[in-house]
Amino acid sequence: MEPLKDIELFRQKIFDFYRLNRRSFPWRETTDRYAVMISEIMLQQTQAERVAPKFEAWLQNFPDVRLLASASLRDVLALWSGLGYNSRAVRLHRCAAAITELYGGIVPSKPELLKKLPGIGEYTCRSIPVFADNLDVAAVDTNIRRIIIHEFGLPEDISATRLQEVAEAALPLGQSREWHNALMDYGALLLTSKKTGIRPVTKQSKFQGSKRWYRGRIIKELVQSEAMFIEEIKVIYGDCPWNINAIISELVEEGLIEHSECANSGDLSRLKIKGS
Repeated sequence: MEPLKDIELFRQKIFDFYRLNRRSFPWRETTDRYAVMISEIMLQQTQAERVAPKFEAWLQNFPDVRLLASASLRDVLALWSGLGYNSRAVRLHRCAAAITELYGGIVPSKPELLKKLPGIGEYTCRSIPVFADNLDVAAVDTNIRRIIIHEFGLPEDISATRLQEVAEAALPLGQSREWHNALMDYGALLLTSKKTGIRPVTKQSKFQGSKRWYRGRIIKELVQSEAMFIEEIKVIYGDCPWNINAIISELVEEGLIEHSECANSGDLSRLKIKGS
């Protein structure tokens, strides 16, 4: 895969496919770094088609970092509902607060600064400046990993470091934004995991009835009500095959919910969305 001609053929193949099959999404119509950050975090483990309406609604309600940082967690979770993995919304909320405090409400453009923020990992710290600033760095997600492994005949257990090196070598300088969009479409529409048999590093478990499903349902109940007794939650989800107390403890530890003291009895068995 090392010869330049092989890389050039690979680039041509991807761009040719993209010219004929380019998908349209609202986040591809902006280079605003905040909007790109929102889309990138929403797109983690959620299909693009489901994200599109949520992304537009989000920007209508929280058009900039400062407004998001000042919003209540209840409002953030209510708008996030339907995207799954509510902990992402909590980290995004904290991220906005950190950006407001440290960078005056301006999302940083450097990967090394972005990586220090809540909810921003190895991929996202690169993808944000790629799509917002056309920065010449390679951002490798599940789709791009699969493409590189398949197209260059690499082993599935290739190290993240080596994979990053190959992705960097394949990157056409000055075209980072278009290149990554092209790779995304190629992987989503043509070179799928079903077609290649290349499995992602981590696999999502079945959602319905899963621990994650019960977590989401509890959050939804609390978003829709001021507070609920723990016993109420146990009655509603009495069929939960997981330890409901452990799930509640996890949600408290992660900062999604908190105990609410009853005005009359001082009982601490009620729960509410944190900060509401």
